[in-house]
Amino acid sequence: MSQTIRIFVGTYTQTSSKGIYVYDINSETGIMEYVSHIGDIQNPSFLALSSDGCFLYAVGETSEPHGGVFAYTVDKLGSLTRLNSQSSGGAGPCSIDVHRSGKVVLVANYGGGSVASFPVNNDGSLGEPASVIQHTGSSVDQNRQNEPHAHMIRHDRDHNYVFSPDLGTDKIFIYTVDPKTAVLTPHGEAGVPPGSGPRHIEFHPNRKFAYVINEMGNTITKFKYDSKAGILTEGDTVSTLPVDYSGVSHTADIHMTDNGKYLYGSNRGHDSLAMYQVDEDTGSLSLLGIVPTGGENPRNFCIDPTNNFVLTGNQSSDTITYHRLDPKTGHLYPSGVVADIPMAVCLKMVLVN
Repeated sequence: MSQTIRIFVGTYTQTSSKGIYVYDINSETGIMEYVSHIGDIQNPSFLALSSDGCFLYAVGETSEPHGGVFAYTVDKLGSLTRLNSQSSGGAGPCSIDVHRSGKVVLVANYGGGSVASFPVNNDGSLGEPASVIQHTGSSVDQNRQNEPHAHMIRHDRDHNYVFSPDLGTDKIFIYTVDPKTAVLTPHGEAGVPPGSGPRHIEFHPNRKFAYVINEMGNTITKFKYDSKAGILTEGDTVSTLPVDYSGVSHTADIHMTDNGKYLYGSNRGHDSLAMYQVDEDTGSLSLLGIVPTGGENPRNFCIDPTNNFVLTGNQSSDTITYHRLDPKTGHLYPSGVVADIPMAVCLKMVLVN
């Protein structure tokens, strides 16, 4: 039986994109039908939905003198109405997350190397920043790691701790956040192999493991995770590329199925999705294979709420491609369904019916 899944698409507006797009997807066919778009924002490169789906938050990824954070209402038909915006507290905001209470929005500023937190008003609009924390440090690659570059910010699955992989320092900065005040407090940090360039983090549903995809190293690092103490302990690191590949590539995104059995990571350059089986006792990853995305520069992808397919935003080919997910094997299979959306770089999905 087909279901309708609504997808919100963040883009770069450097070419023909108008901003944030909304489509409805038939879960059986993968066909995407246009719902709406809103064009009052420059480079909405990352999006986050409130847990009730009533509000959408977006970064405006601009550099001078700072980026922006934007709040929207989402009506039942999928139309967006802008509420307000705030300064992101730094240049180049590239990631955003919402606390499950709906009372806090968090942002990572890549260019500025900082993270910020914002209280959310009762109407869903954003208050003035409650915290702006500057990361410090550098790492071994002086071309890309001579200063901090906060590349993501997100809560763990229980929303007890906040994590920010920083490409410039090869560290994952860990925070707590008070949902009543929206204030971020430093809690600790963890590291990846020097020169790896950590980008995004994903948590296993058993709360025992976390996985960081490293942009520069084209790798994924496994961590043991103490969810009560908010501590990451570094484990094995595996490649996302074929052993015989010698071209230029950089990883982008990482996601896990809801049952914790399979993990996926995207490669930009090789233009593929690496597929892994997860050992639920040890957290170790076994490569199942690597499948082409069918587009160029797959910056972001997402697993649908039913865990039956994967959509990938291919920034440089202006497409979203559709793969079937076999729940028994974890393998992804191209469906041939392609949607044309300019510079699609962030995908967020919710089940409508």
